[in-house]
Amino acid sequence: MMRAYELMVILDGDLDDAAAQDWVKNITSSITKAGGQVAGKPDWWGKRQFAYPINKKEYGYYVVYNLLAPGGALDELERSFRIADDVVRHKLLRLPDAEAARRGLTDAA
Repeated sequence: MMRAYELMVILDGDLDDAAAQDWVKNITSSITKAGGQVAGKPDWWGKRQFAYPINKKEYGYYVVYNLLAPGGALDELERSFRIADDVVRHKLLRLPDAEAARRGLTDAA
C-alpha cells in the first residue's frame, strides 16, 4: 500500500548551488529506487538563513518533496541522511489521508 509523505531536507549552506542541485537529483533517484515516486517537482526553497546557528552554520538549502512510497521503504534513505555530512536536518512526515487527498497525492476516501 502506497502512503503519502512530505520530506524536508536542509543541506549545508557551504555547498555551491550546483552541488546542492545534485543532492536534489540524488534524493529523487533514491526515492524512486526505494519503490516510491515523487509527486510533481521538488519544492526548491533555495538558500535561507537559519533562525539560530545549527552546527555553527548560519545558512542552508531547503528542499521539500511530496511523495508516495510503501511503508518502511524510506528507512534506508533516512539512515543515509543521518550519516551524510552535507545534510544538516531532515524530516519525513506521513501525511494524514485527508491532507494527502487535498494535495492530490491519493484518491479521496
